[in-house]
Amino acid sequence: MIEFENVSFTYEATPGQKSLRDFSLSINDGECILITGPSGCGKSTLLRLLNGLIPEFYSGETEGSIKIDGNEIQGSRIEDQAGRIGTVFQNPRSQFFNVDTTSELAFGPENLGLSEGEILDRIGQTVKAFHIGALMDRSIFELSGGEKQKIACASVDVLAPGIILLDEPSANLDYEAAENLRELILCWKNAGKTILIAEHRINYIWDLADRVVIMENGVLTKEIQRDEIGRFTEEDATRYGLRCLERIDPTSLVKAGKEAAEQNRKDNTIILKNFRYSYDKRQELYSIPEMKIRKGKVTAIVGANGAGKTTFLESICGIRKNNGIMEMDGIAYSGKKRIGMIFMVMQDVNHQLFTESVLDEVLISQRSENEEEAKKILSDVGLAGFSDRHPMSLSGGQKQRLALACAIASKLPILLLDEPTSGLDLLQMHAVAEILNRLKEEGRTVITVTHDSEFIECCCDDVIRMEEAQHET
Repeated sequence: MIEFENVSFTYEATPGQKSLRDFSLSINDGECILITGPSGCGKSTLLRLLNGLIPEFYSGETEGSIKIDGNEIQGSRIEDQAGRIGTVFQNPRSQFFNVDTTSELAFGPENLGLSEGEILDRIGQTVKAFHIGALMDRSIFELSGGEKQKIACASVDVLAPGIILLDEPSANLDYEAAENLRELILCWKNAGKTILIAEHRINYIWDLADRVVIMENGVLTKEIQRDEIGRFTEEDATRYGLRCLERIDPTSLVKAGKEAAEQNRKDNTIILKNFRYSYDKRQELYSIPEMKIRKGKVTAIVGANGAGKTTFLESICGIRKNNGIMEMDGIAYSGKKRIGMIFMVMQDVNHQLFTESVLDEVLISQRSENEEEAKKILSDVGLAGFSDRHPMSLSGGQKQRLALACAIASKLPILLLDEPTSGLDLLQMHAVAEILNRLKEEGRTVITVTHDSEFIECCCDDVIRMEEAQHET
């Protein structure tokens, strides 16, 4: 049993703000608990208190009692929970220790001192359960964000812990991968694991949860019991600021985008020609002879993890060298010529935050610094009170919105967004959608890679599906 008794926590980085306030919750062995609520409500803090990241990686002041099987864990070291608690983080890069996938799965069991035979047996069982045979013996650096998340989940599974903590595990997964994750969680549940899932995208796990805990501002605001979950409606979810309960495959939305594109195929388009990429000469990741994007619109690119969507965006903006040509207004732009026209918000925004404060991050993105305008942009993305904070002290969702603020401040005509709503709650997702709707009214063109069907329905005009080495529009 896990017991939180009157727990409060304040991060050292934000001494005037409690992330948890007098929080109490008991979790029985074998329960699957879904923890949800607005960004910054304290979900991740709960998990960090359990797995030992607080206080070893996140300093702060803890009040109250946290017990596992009746034993107080405050003061224990992070390694004391090794093999007992497994954690999957929102950003899987933060938990990798090896450069290839097979070694990553072996790393945890090796550190527990298991025999080679048992390690190989565990890896084989996990690979089969996860359907990830094609990802074995691959470089981690060549994997898509969703594929990395699959490897992160698998590296926890091989440890066979009794308690599994998942922090936004579906953030970068496609529909099919999220369904696979759902099946895995069901397997863990049937095996008697105790599972805590901190999530915004709750539809794939909603009916598997034994209880749902809704939090806000560090406080437990509502607890939904198993017999109430089935009666909880979409209207109820909206009232509590939760994401949609219905599972919708984003690729099912492609048809509407095709029809809209057909009506505007001749005029006012950006044409992307001959974009191809391969990590080596033996296998081509994607091949796009031609793709047409409507100017001044928001176009979503959907498809399975590993189809090359992120690499395609990186090729358009010049991060990856590519011979593809972009034609716009009768002018052909090679990779070098596209520099200065395009701003990309990466899937892992930690790669593009450089300064010592949130405000400075926006200021360096402007052509000429305008503090008043920068502060207004921060207000528009819900970061008005964060100007003086260090970018690295923000939550994952807040970092996403900061990177979007930088894109807005750049005033470049084409914006590329890679999973811009991962880690965002319902209100923040709608806020991002509203911002993109305003940007297209200004004539700016947005191309976004996303697995978020709610987001697509809110603001995307066209939808294009990418598959391995091909695309459909």
